[in-house]
Amino acid sequence: MRLIQALALATAFAGALSTASLAQARPAINATPAVAVGPQYDTTHVYVAPEDFDRFVASLVATFGGTTTKQGVFTVTPTASLTMSQLVLTPAGSISVFGFKTPVPYPFGAERTGYLVKDLDQAVAAARTAGASVMVAPFPDPIGRDAVVQWPGGVNMQLYWHTTPPSYAPLQTTPENRVYVAADRVEAFIHDFLAFSHGKVVTDEARAPASAIGRPTETFRRVQIESGFGKLVVLTSDGHIPYPFGREMTGYEVGDLGQTLDKAKAAGAAVLAQPYAEKGRRAAIVQFPGGYIAEIHARSGE
Repeated sequence: MRLIQALALATAFAGALSTASLAQARPAINATPAVAVGPQYDTTHVYVAPEDFDRFVASLVATFGGTTTKQGVFTVTPTASLTMSQLVLTPAGSISVFGFKTPVPYPFGAERTGYLVKDLDQAVAAARTAGASVMVAPFPDPIGRDAVVQWPGGVNMQLYWHTTPPSYAPLQTTPENRVYVAADRVEAFIHDFLAFSHGKVVTDEARAPASAIGRPTETFRRVQIESGFGKLVVLTSDGHIPYPFGREMTGYEVGDLGQTLDKAKAAGAAVLAQPYAEKGRRAAIVQFPGGYIAEIHARSGE
C-alpha cells in the first residue's frame, strides 16, 4: 500500500512540475513591448501570375476604390528572386501584390499578411518570446527589413519595417485577418498572438452560426480579436469545410454589399458563395482575377 501511495504521490508531483513548466513556458499577456503601428499599414499578401497582375490590381481598385503605388520589379526575399510588386491602398484595407518572374523561394507565398512594426529586431524578439517560430530571420529589402514568423496552428505572418516611415491615410473600415486554426492549437494561438499584439478578445462564441464556413445548419467556435494591428478572426472547426470557405485570408467591410459585388463582377471577379446572413451582417465570398479569394461583408443592423 505504501508503495502504491508513493507512486501516486510521485506521479502527482511530476504532473504538477509539468503543468508548472508549461505555465512558465507561456509568457504573460502583454509581457512583450507593443510594436504595432496601425491597421492601414497591415497588408494582405497576394501572389498572382505576372500575366494576371495588372488585371488583378485593376479589379481591386474598381471594386473597393483607392490608389496604387508605382509598380516595379524587385528582389524581396533573402535569396535570389525577382517579382513584380505593387501596393494597393483601398479604403477597406491594403494589399501587397506579388507576381514572381522567378520561382518563389521557400517559405514565401505561405505568409498571409505583412505587419508594419516600430522596430523589426524588437518585434522578432517579442514574437519569439510570445511563442512564435522565426521562419525567416531578418533580412534587408529595397526599402527596409523583413522577417517571417509562424504562430501555433501554422499561421505565417511577415513583419516588416521601412527605412523611411510610410504615411497612409486611415482606413474607412478595418479588414479582418481570417485565420483558420485547428481546435488542438487554437488556445495556444490565441494566447500567444494576444501576448505579441497586446490585443483583446472582443467576442468568443462557442456556438456561432457556421454559415460563416459554409455549414448553415451547424455551429462552430469563432473568436474575434482587436489590437493595434487591426482585426483578427479565429475560425475553429473540425476541418470539414466546403469550398471556397477556408481559402479566404481577409474579410473586407463595405457600405453596400450588393453594389460592391456588382462592381466586383463588372471588374472580372466571380461570386463563389452568394450572400448569406450572419449575426449583424451579410457576407459573400469572391474570387478576383488571378485567383485571390476574399470575404466581403456589410453590416445589416440585425
